Amino acid sequence: MAHTSQPSGDAASSKLSQKLYFAVWRWHFYAGLYVIPFLIMLSVTGLLMMALTQFDGRDGEKIAVTPTGTALSISDQAAAATSAVPGEVVEYIGPKTDALAAVFRVQTDTDQMMVAVDPYGGNVLESWNRRAGLYDLADNIHGSLLLGDTGDRLIEIAAGLGLVLVLTGLYLWWPRGNATSVLIPNLAARGRALWKSLHAVVGFWISLLMVIFLISGLAWTGIWGGKFVQAWSTFPAEKWNNVPLSDETHASMGHGNQNDVPWALEQTPMPASGSDVGVTGTAAGAAVDINSITALGRSLGLEGRFRVAYPRGDTGVWTINRDSMSSDSTDPMGDVTVHVDQYSGKILAQVRFADYSLAGKSMAVSIPFHMGLMGLWNLLLNVVFCLAVIFVCVSGVVMWVKRRPQNALRLAAPPAPAEMPLWKGALLIAALVSVAFPLVGVTFLAVLAFDVLILSNIPALKRAFS
Repeated sequence: MAHTSQPSGDAASSKLSQKLYFAVWRWHFYAGLYVIPFLIMLSVTGLLMMALTQFDGRDGEKIAVTPTGTALSISDQAAAATSAVPGEVVEYIGPKTDALAAVFRVQTDTDQMMVAVDPYGGNVLESWNRRAGLYDLADNIHGSLLLGDTGDRLIEIAAGLGLVLVLTGLYLWWPRGNATSVLIPNLAARGRALWKSLHAVVGFWISLLMVIFLISGLAWTGIWGGKFVQAWSTFPAEKWNNVPLSDETHASMGHGNQNDVPWALEQTPMPASGSDVGVTGTAAGAAVDINSITALGRSLGLEGRFRVAYPRGDTGVWTINRDSMSSDSTDPMGDVTVHVDQYSGKILAQVRFADYSLAGKSMAVSIPFHMGLMGLWNLLLNVVFCLAVIFVCVSGVVMWVKRRPQNALRLAAPPAPAEMPLWKGALLIAALVSVAFPLVGVTFLAVLAFDVLILSNIPALKRAFS
């Protein structure tokens, strides 16, 4: 009696694994089409910003002076700044050492100017428009492509799909069968096989850092960061014991695309001056001015560089801030923000690293790490990482070019399996990703609609995207 033989369990399992591999490869390919240009842009601008921070500084913190005698009072230094650049002083940035210039941010009728002053002679060394520098240009491209909210959303989609790229890449990298070591590249290979080995191994070694960078970057984006994670993780102003609150949030202290305020505080309301509340702050009998406020900062244990923001308006407060994200120090656990009543000199609020939520602490550490500000080791690690990201992107393109048929007028995407394996699980994963990262979910739906409604019904387009 004749009968049809059934595939063995091993054969069926192998066939399913092959189908899943091709399906994941196809997702990896299409995600890469969108993400690669963004990853290269982020890496190049990141390298530029780290170089500028290291060798030139963001806010004039590298300008050297020769210590001669006793420094002038900070109010005298501020007066020297406004005599050279007429306007209102809005921020004082203290030097990290005695051999560096003090910097003042001065609001003029049209611009925010940075003015570097020799603390000993009172002479103005340099002045520049804060938003007109090369660092600011790189930062604005890095954060929004110079396109405002539109650019922010495009980068948020790229970061979310970048996570998909990492996960699918790890699956493709995972050792199978009699594969040789996947932890070091196979330098004996040639052609596309060598590029594939280098791409996979380098991608594996940077995968954890890639996730950290993508998540910390996503936390600054407008939708996932601003509307979800940051909103849930912001510091609760209720901890300030009935301190009167302003209608302004801490984000109002920022300037343009510069991140001047700790992430966990951006959406927290500012305290307001003009009440009798608060605890002892400036010295009794001393005028509440930049001199006494700076002395208060020193008495609170702030050594080296920290910033003092001047009160804005009748209810504004003095704000003392040391923030590793702003390159004030290399230790994020030493970050502190103190608000002082502009009339009484009393401390209205004080927030330190220990007061942040878990997400706030994670961001307080990951942002300066992301920016390469936690020491030389961090800078070198980030430089190597950025170069590795560029290599992985370029090698991915090289592999595609080598695989793509010559003169073919199509993408030559990895072939789709005739039947989608484990499609229910894939849909569940896509749904979870969509909930966690809304813009990625919208992108998935758009791609699905494009595939089902357009590609499937127009043979020429289907060939072009296959």
